[in-house]
Amino acid sequence: MATSPIQLAVHLRLWSYGSTESTKLVPASSGNRGKIICSLRKLELEDVNFSGIGRNNDQEAPRRAHRRKALSASRISLVPSAKRVPTYLFRTDIGGQVKVLVEKTNGKYKVLVEVLPLELSDAHSELDMVWGLFRSDASCFMPLDLNRRGADGKSSTVETPFVQGPSGKVTVELDFEESLAPFYISFYMKSQLVTDMKNAEIRSHRNTNFVVPVGLSSGHPAPLGISFQPDGSVNFALFSRSAKGVVLCLYDDISVEKPSLEIDLDPYINRSGNIWHAALDCSLPFKTYGYRCKAATSGKGELVLLDPYAKVIRRVIPRQGGSEIRPKYLGELCLEPGYDWSGDVPPSLPMEKLIIYRLNVTQFTKDKSSKLPDDLAGTFSGISKKWRHFKNLGVNAMLLEPIFPFDEQKGPYFPWHFFSPGNMYGPSGDPLSVIKSMKDMVKKLHANGIEVFLEVVFTHTAEDAPLMNVDNFSYCIKGGQDLNIQNALNCNYPIVQQMILDCLCHWVIEFHIDDFVFVNSSSLLRGFNGEILSRPPLVEAIAFDPILSKVKMIADNWNPLTNDSKENLFPHWRRWAEINMRFCDDIRDFLRGEGLLSNLATRLCGSGDIFAGGRGPAFSFNYIARNSGLTLVDLVSFSSNEVASELSWNCGQEGATTNNIVLERRLKQVRNFLFILFISLGVPVLNMGDECGQSSGGSPAYDARKSLGWSTLKTGFGTQIAQFISFLSNLRMRRSDLLQKRTFLKEENIQWHGSDQSPPKWDGPSSKFLAMTLKADAEVSQTLVSDIVGDLFVAFNGAGDSEIVILPPPPTDMVWHRLVDTALPFPGFFDEKGTPVEDELVAYEMKSHSCLLFEAQRLAEIDSSKRKKQIRLSSKRQ
Repeated sequence: MATSPIQLAVHLRLWSYGSTESTKLVPASSGNRGKIICSLRKLELEDVNFSGIGRNNDQEAPRRAHRRKALSASRISLVPSAKRVPTYLFRTDIGGQVKVLVEKTNGKYKVLVEVLPLELSDAHSELDMVWGLFRSDASCFMPLDLNRRGADGKSSTVETPFVQGPSGKVTVELDFEESLAPFYISFYMKSQLVTDMKNAEIRSHRNTNFVVPVGLSSGHPAPLGISFQPDGSVNFALFSRSAKGVVLCLYDDISVEKPSLEIDLDPYINRSGNIWHAALDCSLPFKTYGYRCKAATSGKGELVLLDPYAKVIRRVIPRQGGSEIRPKYLGELCLEPGYDWSGDVPPSLPMEKLIIYRLNVTQFTKDKSSKLPDDLAGTFSGISKKWRHFKNLGVNAMLLEPIFPFDEQKGPYFPWHFFSPGNMYGPSGDPLSVIKSMKDMVKKLHANGIEVFLEVVFTHTAEDAPLMNVDNFSYCIKGGQDLNIQNALNCNYPIVQQMILDCLCHWVIEFHIDDFVFVNSSSLLRGFNGEILSRPPLVEAIAFDPILSKVKMIADNWNPLTNDSKENLFPHWRRWAEINMRFCDDIRDFLRGEGLLSNLATRLCGSGDIFAGGRGPAFSFNYIARNSGLTLVDLVSFSSNEVASELSWNCGQEGATTNNIVLERRLKQVRNFLFILFISLGVPVLNMGDECGQSSGGSPAYDARKSLGWSTLKTGFGTQIAQFISFLSNLRMRRSDLLQKRTFLKEENIQWHGSDQSPPKWDGPSSKFLAMTLKADAEVSQTLVSDIVGDLFVAFNGAGDSEIVILPPPPTDMVWHRLVDTALPFPGFFDEKGTPVEDELVAYEMKSHSCLLFEAQRLAEIDSSKRKKQIRLSSKRQ
């Protein structure tokens, strides 16, 4: 059998297996003409698998059982099916057809190449197959015999004659040891009777070699990411429209600089449309994987990129002096671990019943004052240990800042990846432990009636996120100069839209996340070129996705790129709620002595200017302070020009002070902010640290925020504010008929007053007093469990002077009880039962910068001991 040291330029991409020596393949003696048997002498792979455990290991049986269980949990059918032999059919450049079958049997791969006799002319009646194997370089073949290398030092090819069988089929059969796989075989045919080299060669209709994978299959284009198949293979699928070539990189050791194996996917066998795919046997010893995408215009084709759909990812520890192309994260070649969700019942709270607490996972328990072990502090498990804190405050929903892997230099609002939690949030950084601890946290919170909200950022990524190098053309917005960034995601492009939907469904199905808050939501409205869309496909698709139908969706216009919020008209389809920026601004304005009473009244009643037209006050998520900008305590302590956009007021002195008058005023203002937040229609959103006076020193920057100081909860300030929040939470639930409404108040259920019961001066810029009576609906009152179903009288004084407030007459057989006066000292400034007044029509002296709440209660509910504590009024009858 002759060999020819010929170099072939083909479209096939090659395999590279580590830095081991080249494998020597020696053709066996041709006892049977047309049949070649190759053996691999230097690498034995048959006794290892993806987990690195030998097949003969005692643990293999339970591992197989676990795999079957995992496949079953993933809804993959395990019903045995008929064996399918991979078959590839090619058209030739002379109009004929070539069929190739690849079959694994008895520890060998058999490759059968067949050319139909009807397709051959007399001149091509005697054919040789010129073939070689690819591994490390697409420009040449692997050496098949190290002693017979071409003169140019490159590998040689093998020529094998076709044989015509009794049935008239013209075939070549090649056998390869199983341990040699995976690889590609590339070949063309050459006529022995044609002397002209150009006319003698027969190639594919694309004028390329025929390329066939052995030991791997073409795989499937769906689902994206990796998926384990019933036949024991793992399928890889990656979308990239712009890549000219994709290399699958496999690692058996994440500490090494280069992949152990590279599979440069063939664009004709391993590509369907814009999706690159392949399937490999799970018995290979690889642990992690990534991709290299070769783009025509990109200079980053050598970067190993994380699979955008990877569900389990591992952080690669950088090595000093290592290559700049070393990946930061790699996908794990494993299924997500199974989890026992039995007994987990999501609270599924109506939107109007929510009381939310926003926190950062790391900062919530990282401080030593949390008294948690180091391996639990700053993790999901730390939150699980502190669940009673939420119950003590009366909150029933926890909002997590983004938990995706992120750019450590810029913070969690610049994500690297979307389908997995960051490894920093679990013990020892192990990705499987992180996933389990997060699920444990969700299950624990659900068991205690607490929903789990997740903040998500789908409008941009970290500047060097892998996603942008996978397909910059499809994933990035082009145009829109006002974006001022190069990493804005093209959210309404179909493939990006599908990725976001798949991601949301993944978190709902696998982690039982209840609800999502979409940060920088105004950018969700942008089209392909940065233009604003009136009907953005992504926002509509989320609103009507069947898996997300019970999930609450909240739009948040805060932009972490610019650290500000911009108003827009967000299309809601009666499904989307919104973080209400106007509520924050108008309440801050009122309490610093500016703004109109009409603005305050609009926010108290649920912001009908925003949420009318099919939604209602429950769709308004109200906040005073958030995780960016000034903290609640800093809002009443700093008001320099540097923080003018925060609409804050320092109460008379900038920064820290020992002036008791200023400190008392600041304390009243903190109480006022919280009181208005909870008394207003809508969903109150607290921020971590509000309950204990957390300060960032007057800096509005996100990175100025500190870890929660648990010891501050035991200070006088922390004790009274935490108790006040608990009181307000209970008040909202007890008087849900007036304070937790899904619909707006009827006109007959609310009455507005000035201080002397005259109509308010709505548009007077100097008017700083507003009072309202919320009248209980008799029909609703009869359905409440509580017997306290009387009216509520609420007053707000934003002026620097006291006001004499005339209380309206209480309902028949009822007496006003004072529940809150934020000007009184602790513990008397709030009272769960209330302190009764003795007259029907009285005047009450309301101190400056304070708020009042009275509730009408039945006379029979006033016991003798309570009568002795009736308010002594410096009042007059009206």
